[in-house]
Amino acid sequence: MEAKQAQLLELLDGKRQFNIPIYQRTYSWQLKQCEQLLEDIVKIGDSTTDSSSHFIGSIVYFKPGNSPITSVSELLVIDGQQRLTTVSLLLLAVTHFLEKHTEITLEDESWQEVRETYLINKHRQDDSKYKLLLTKKDKNTYINLINEIEIIEGSADCSKRVLENYKFFKNKLLAGNIQVIYRGIKKLIVVVVVLEREKDNPQLVFESLNSKGLDLSQSDLIRNYILMGQSIPEQNDLYEKYWYPMEQSFGENIGYIASFIRDYLTMKELSIPKINLVYEEYKRFLTNNPMSIEEATQSLQRYSKFYVRIALRKEQDPDIAKKLREVKKLKIDTSYPFLIAVYGDYDAVYGDNEKKLITKEEFIEIIGLVASYVFRRAICDIPTNSLNKTFATLYKYIDKDNYMESVKAAFLLMDNYRRFPTDGEFIKKLRSKDIYNSRAKSYLLYLLESLENWRCKELVSAENYTIEHILPQNKNVSSEWKKELGEDWENVKDEYLHTLGNLSLTAYNSELSDKPFLTKQTMENGFNSSPLFLNQSIREADKWDKDAILKRANILAEKACIIWKMPSVPNNHLDLYKEVKEQTTLGLDDYPQLQGGTLDLYKALEKRVLSLDASVKREYKKTYIAFKAQTNFVDVKPLKRGLSLILNTEFDKIKDPKGICQNITNLGKSGNGDVRVYLESTDDLNYVIELIEQVLGEQIQI
Repeated sequence: MEAKQAQLLELLDGKRQFNIPIYQRTYSWQLKQCEQLLEDIVKIGDSTTDSSSHFIGSIVYFKPGNSPITSVSELLVIDGQQRLTTVSLLLLAVTHFLEKHTEITLEDESWQEVRETYLINKHRQDDSKYKLLLTKKDKNTYINLINEIEIIEGSADCSKRVLENYKFFKNKLLAGNIQVIYRGIKKLIVVVVVLEREKDNPQLVFESLNSKGLDLSQSDLIRNYILMGQSIPEQNDLYEKYWYPMEQSFGENIGYIASFIRDYLTMKELSIPKINLVYEEYKRFLTNNPMSIEEATQSLQRYSKFYVRIALRKEQDPDIAKKLREVKKLKIDTSYPFLIAVYGDYDAVYGDNEKKLITKEEFIEIIGLVASYVFRRAICDIPTNSLNKTFATLYKYIDKDNYMESVKAAFLLMDNYRRFPTDGEFIKKLRSKDIYNSRAKSYLLYLLESLENWRCKELVSAENYTIEHILPQNKNVSSEWKKELGEDWENVKDEYLHTLGNLSLTAYNSELSDKPFLTKQTMENGFNSSPLFLNQSIREADKWDKDAILKRANILAEKACIIWKMPSVPNNHLDLYKEVKEQTTLGLDDYPQLQGGTLDLYKALEKRVLSLDASVKREYKKTYIAFKAQTNFVDVKPLKRGLSLILNTEFDKIKDPKGICQNITNLGKSGNGDVRVYLESTDDLNYVIELIEQVLGEQIQI
């Protein structure tokens, strides 16, 4: 590796080309960054001190290999494309300005000299003509700008950022500032880092450059990690076949790729990574799950198709799309890891071998179960903070040979705070719940719309209506309404005003207002002329009191139990699934103590222990996590603060200079072994690993 300081224009001078690898993100500088750079350039260009300069960052590239002396040196850029591209766009704007204003000249260079020294390699006709070669749309737009070819703004082949930033610079150039700006460009300084292919690891350099949270996204880092280590032909193949189609499928929502990969990792690992650690977790996933880079990239691209159909509403099948809209309306983002896994089983087709595990109808039914589960819990006031962990691990309970029944059983076997509310619990809440003022109010339009559209082909959109209180909300209750409700009118109003039985949809809310019930029924555009199913029981009522409200609530609640149905599995089958579930492999989310710092500490320990030897395996037990070779050598029990480690050896055999080991030979314990060690900080990790290595060494030679 070579590093030196240099003028940016000095770097661009000569027969060379800075080539942006296909795995790099596209050009992304915003106008505010261009504006700041131009401001700095004007400031330094206006300085009377010849020695003044302005540092704009680093340019990192690979030294070219051996090539014929007449060829253009291709320099593969690892870091710095944003700066190179932006300054090149400014230089291009300068040459175009001077070309059209021939009366203006620079101090010692013509516009042709600027162009042929810093923007193009003279006498070349192919892509090697250009000093900077970008990728995809950026490349086409930039080359068209250089060659002054008309660009159709907004077209599929146009790079918005390249064109917009070029126009920004072009509009800022004036006869009065062109000299100052060019003088400022000449004073731009960079640190040039030159790598050698056989000696330097580009990924390590890249990670070091971006270790302080620069503006690369988690998905940018993952893309570079996947592609950077491959040969250029392999990079192009992987990018064109898998990564680029994946980016295209996200369209303008490309920022969602990191969220998708988080859900992908959750599906694969049964554990939810932090969004800002997706890159690190993905690297760990590839390390622990041997597969080729092509297999890994293909898998990402495959499941991304399901994600965009679910999360970005790009499903083409109208029946599936209709059901997925419920997931969006209920805002069940936490269900995506489970749904993309199930989608994979529905869409599992490889080549000529069809491996669909479920039918379209079954897939739709599963989506419906997800919606029913979440909606019933919301109505029944069950906290939602466990849903992400529930859906992270739900897929592991599916029996591929008895798919649908095992899915239903998995929902039914969840208990306590994860339970699927019964019909009785659901109906009781729908009858009595103040749904208008509760946390579930965000679902109220969805509830009414779904009840209205039950078994209807001509669907109604609740967005075209407002919520109507049949018994009005007014604090001052009219004498007509007091008489309607009876002697106990105050209690009836307090108890049932905001319940389902008293709520409906109307397009005439202001007209109905707080009028008496009979007037609301019979007036023009009143309930009697309403075509909505929701208003049928209102049309049929003789009066509107407690009994009428409860009667309507019962009717709607019974319909709700059909729409958001509870799954059913024969009891004898359910008992079998219960036994299987108890034996199913657990995951990190099944240990409630593994949170925050304790989770980070465990992951650091796990990584070190698994790397001790290829024979080391990890198993999740009910109360602890076991690491074994021939048998368990260390068992880890998560605590609220730190980890309790049981080492499977005799206390007298352990070499412990620091004296942190405890003799638990005659104590009751979870795990195997007679030695206990507490780990509370990564500061002690190296020493604890040495203790663990001793125990592992008793089983194998390391």
